[in-house]
Amino acid sequence: MRATFARRSRRVNSLLPNYIIATALALFTLLPLLSLVFNSLKSSAEIGQNPMGLPRVVHWANYVDAWNQAHFSVTMRNSFILTFGSIIGVVIISGLAAYALGRLNMPGADIITLCILVGTSMPMQLFMVPLFFLWSRLGLTDKLIGVIIIYWATMSPFATFLLRSYMVSIPKDFEDAARVDGASELQVLSNIIVPISMPGFLTVALVTGLSAWNEFLLAVTFLHRDDVKPISTALYAFQTRYARDWGLTSTAAVIMALPVVVLFLLLQRQFIEGLTQGGLKA
Repeated sequence: MRATFARRSRRVNSLLPNYIIATALALFTLLPLLSLVFNSLKSSAEIGQNPMGLPRVVHWANYVDAWNQAHFSVTMRNSFILTFGSIIGVVIISGLAAYALGRLNMPGADIITLCILVGTSMPMQLFMVPLFFLWSRLGLTDKLIGVIIIYWATMSPFATFLLRSYMVSIPKDFEDAARVDGASELQVLSNIIVPISMPGFLTVALVTGLSAWNEFLLAVTFLHRDDVKPISTALYAFQTRYARDWGLTSTAAVIMALPVVVLFLLLQRQFIEGLTQGGLKA
C-alpha cells in the first residue's frame, strides 16, 4: 500500500510542472473570453467603470439590439455562403493537387511544390491593388463568388501540403490492386485515397471554414453593398464618428464566435488528429 502511494506521489510530482503550465495556458485563453461574455451583458457606461468584473445589471437586450443593428440575419447568411463555398472548392482543388503531387510521380512535382511554397510566403497585401482592378473589370466585386474564388486561391496551398503529407504515406499496394481491377485514376482517388485520407480532408475543411468565417481584409475590400457583407464586417455597425458602443460590440463578437466555437467543439478530435497525423506522415 505504501509502495503504491509512493509511486502515485512520484507520478504526481513529475507531472506537476505540466499541470501548472496547462493551467496557465487555459487561464490565458479563457479569461479574455470570459471578459468578453461579461461585457456583452453590460452597458457601455458600466464597461468603462468595470471592464473586467461581473455585470452589476444584466442587459439581455444587448443581444437583440446587436442582432438587429448589425443585420446579422443577412451577414450571417452571407458568411455561411462564403464558408461553405470556400470549403467545397478548397477540398476539391487541394485534393486533386495533392494526389497529383504525391501519388502520380508527375515530372516537375518538386518544382511545382516549391512554387506553391514560395507563393504562400508572400503577403496578400502585395496583390490587393492589381487584383481589385482586375476583379472590377471582370465584374466580380460586390459578389460573393468573387471573394470565394480568392479564398480558393489563398487557402488551397496549405491544404495541398497537408493532404499531400497524408497521401505520400499510403502504401501503393491499394492503388496497384485497384488498377489491376481496371479502376481509373479518378476511381482510385475517390474510392481508395479519399477514404483513407478522410481525417486530413476533415482538417482541411475545418481550417478553411474558420479562415473564411473570420477573414476581414478581403471581405471589406471587395464587398461594399450591405446585402453582400459578411459577418466579419458587422462590427462597423456599432461605430460612429467619435464613439463606439462597446457593449453591443462585445455582444456582436460573442454572436460571431459562437458558431465557430460550436463547430470546433464538435470536430476538435478530428482536427487534432488530422494535424498530428499529417505532421508525422510528412
